[in-house]
Amino acid sequence: MATGWAGDGAVQDQIDATVKDGIERARRKLPAGPSLSHCEECDAPIPLARQKAVPGVRLCVTCQEAADEAVGNAGPYNRRGSKDSQLR
Repeated sequence: MATGWAGDGAVQDQIDATVKDGIERARRKLPAGPSLSHCEECDAPIPLARQKAVPGVRLCVTCQEAADEAVGNAGPYNRRGSKDSQLR
Protein backbone atom coordinates (compact mmCIF):
# COMPACT_ATOMS: atom_id res chain seq x y z
CA MET A 1 0.00 0.00 0.00
CA ALA A 2 1.53 3.29 -1.10
CA THR A 3 1.38 6.30 1.21
CA GLY A 4 1.59 9.67 -0.48
CA TRP A 5 4.49 9.76 -2.93
CA ALA A 6 6.29 6.86 -1.28
CA GLY A 7 6.33 3.58 -3.13
CA ASP A 8 5.21 0.27 -1.74
CA GLY A 9 7.65 -0.93 0.91
CA ALA A 10 9.41 2.44 1.24
CA VAL A 11 9.13 2.46 5.03
CA GLN A 12 10.53 -1.05 5.31
CA ASP A 13 13.35 -0.12 2.91
CA GLN A 14 14.24 2.81 5.17
CA ILE A 15 14.21 0.59 8.26
CA ASP A 16 16.37 -2.03 6.52
CA ALA A 17 18.87 0.61 5.38
CA THR A 18 19.13 2.08 8.88
CA VAL A 19 19.75 -1.36 10.40
CA LYS A 20 22.32 -2.17 7.70
CA ASP A 21 24.15 1.11 8.37
CA GLY A 22 24.22 0.37 12.09
CA ILE A 23 25.64 -3.10 11.54
CA GLU A 24 28.32 -1.79 9.18
CA ARG A 25 29.28 0.96 11.65
CA ALA A 26 29.58 -1.59 14.47
CA ARG A 27 31.70 -3.93 12.32
CA ARG A 28 34.10 -1.11 11.44
CA LYS A 29 34.66 -0.46 15.15
CA LEU A 30 35.61 -4.07 15.87
CA PRO A 31 39.31 -4.59 16.56
CA ALA A 32 41.36 -6.63 14.10
CA GLY A 33 44.75 -8.33 14.06
CA PRO A 34 46.56 -10.10 16.88
CA SER A 35 45.41 -9.52 20.46
CA LEU A 36 47.72 -8.03 23.05
CA SER A 37 48.63 -10.02 26.14
CA HIS A 38 48.59 -6.89 28.33
CA CYS A 39 46.31 -3.85 28.32
CA GLU A 40 47.82 -0.89 26.48
CA GLU A 41 46.26 1.53 29.02
CA CYS A 42 46.99 0.00 32.44
CA ASP A 43 49.34 -2.89 31.53
CA ALA A 44 47.08 -5.43 33.28
CA PRO A 45 47.18 -8.94 31.80
CA ILE A 46 44.37 -9.70 29.36
CA PRO A 47 42.95 -13.20 29.96
CA LEU A 48 43.54 -15.73 27.18
CA ALA A 49 39.77 -16.33 26.91
CA ARG A 50 39.22 -12.62 26.14
CA GLN A 51 42.04 -12.65 23.59
CA LYS A 52 40.39 -15.56 21.79
CA ALA A 53 36.85 -14.16 22.07
CA VAL A 54 37.76 -10.70 20.74
CA PRO A 55 40.44 -10.86 18.03
CA GLY A 56 42.64 -7.77 18.10
CA VAL A 57 41.72 -6.84 21.68
CA ARG A 58 43.93 -4.08 23.08
CA LEU A 59 42.27 -3.20 26.40
CA CYS A 60 41.32 -5.11 29.54
CA VAL A 61 37.62 -5.24 30.45
CA THR A 62 37.87 -2.34 32.92
CA CYS A 63 39.63 -0.01 30.46
CA GLN A 64 37.30 -1.08 27.63
CA GLU A 65 34.24 -0.20 29.72
CA ALA A 66 35.72 3.24 30.46
CA ALA A 67 36.48 3.78 26.77
CA ASP A 68 32.95 2.73 25.78
CA GLU A 69 31.43 5.19 28.27
CA ALA A 70 33.62 8.00 26.91
CA VAL A 71 32.45 7.38 23.33
CA GLY A 72 28.74 7.22 24.16
CA ASN A 73 25.95 6.49 21.68
CA ALA A 74 25.65 7.55 18.07
CA GLY A 75 22.80 9.89 18.96
CA PRO A 76 19.02 9.94 18.97
CA TYR A 77 18.46 11.49 15.54
CA ASN A 78 17.45 9.82 12.31
CA ARG A 79 19.95 10.99 9.71
CA ARG A 80 17.78 9.69 6.88
CA GLY A 81 15.23 12.38 7.69
CA SER A 82 12.04 10.48 8.30
CA LYS A 83 8.81 12.42 8.55
CA ASP A 84 8.67 11.87 12.31
CA SER A 85 12.15 13.33 12.88
CA GLN A 86 11.26 16.42 10.81
CA LEU A 87 8.17 17.12 12.90
CA ARG A 88 10.11 17.50 16.16
